[in-house]
Amino acid sequence: MRSVGVEEELLLVDPDSGVPCAVALAVLASAAQERAEKEEAFQAELQREQLEFSTSPQTEMGELAEEIRRCRERVSAYARAWGAAAVALATSPLPVTPSLGSATRHQWLAERFGMTAQEQLTCGCHVHVSVASDEEGVAVLDRIRPWLSVLTALSANSPFWQGRDSGYSSYRSRVWGRWPSAGPTEIFGSADRYHGIVRDMLATGALLDEGMVYFDARLAHSYPTVEIRVADVCLDARTTVVLAALSRALVETAARQWENGEPASRHGIPLLRLAAWQAARSGLDGSLVHPLSMRPAPAESVVRAFLHHVEDSLADHGDLSLVRSGLAALLDSGTGARVQRELLKGTGTLADVVRACLVRTAA
Repeated sequence: MRSVGVEEELLLVDPDSGVPCAVALAVLASAAQERAEKEEAFQAELQREQLEFSTSPQTEMGELAEEIRRCRERVSAYARAWGAAAVALATSPLPVTPSLGSATRHQWLAERFGMTAQEQLTCGCHVHVSVASDEEGVAVLDRIRPWLSVLTALSANSPFWQGRDSGYSSYRSRVWGRWPSAGPTEIFGSADRYHGIVRDMLATGALLDEGMVYFDARLAHSYPTVEIRVADVCLDARTTVVLAALSRALVETAARQWENGEPASRHGIPLLRLAAWQAARSGLDGSLVHPLSMRPAPAESVVRAFLHHVEDSLADHGDLSLVRSGLAALLDSGTGARVQRELLKGTGTLADVVRACLVRTAA
């Protein structure tokens, strides 16, 4: 059974005002001082108003869910010691001027990319799924491309930007797309060609290192995994688990297609970019671009097609019931973006939205 691991980025905010606060280094110092189990799972991100945790590889979704819950609780506890709180929002609803980290890497990014780096306060969710080899991993990357936009739609949790409604459900993905190496990829065809393209990208001098190859999905450079990078951090941790189960099933389905000699879909990058844009725009509250036909279709229809595509793999992993119920809940109650907008209608202020989301993060 393929293992799966999750990286979640959380926003650090003042629990009263809801405004992000630059306390990541202090929070990480508290984590290190405690010397708790798996303390190495926490790390700094580009801005001091956020931090990331990583789960260990898991094969059972129940165990993954428990670890995500535990990590969120620990981050929240460390933040409270510094008068802050951790919230699973992919962008800050309230205006913020981010504070870049002082690491050499962060300063290089600031000098090289200017406003792109300075404004980049976004929180994503990355899912790692184990693969047997780079060759299998690249075959998977080639075959999952059309389906990744659906994961963006399911996870959409960033409707607000600098105190205003952005008009998008996942504005994080639009901000993230400013990086020159971000976005969908062409069909690679082989591991050699994948690595050759990465080498050529680094040879341009525009990127610092391989860690800056921000493909929507890539071979992880530190682990034997495919890393799927298109999701917002999810307000509800149960949604994160559904995304992880879907991602594993998507990888397994693609690997089986490769083993059976089924070719990858030939959809070009322009169509994939439009599908990603539509997913970011509407989330589950409008039409999406269908991964097979590349034509507009109701979100519910596209989600059903995704489920059908990976159903056998979900069943083999024992995740079918969990994913069915999770998708039904999302279609009924909405993504984090819909929840945030409804909270604003009910409370009237973005600070109240953040405070309500703090409770949901820990629930």
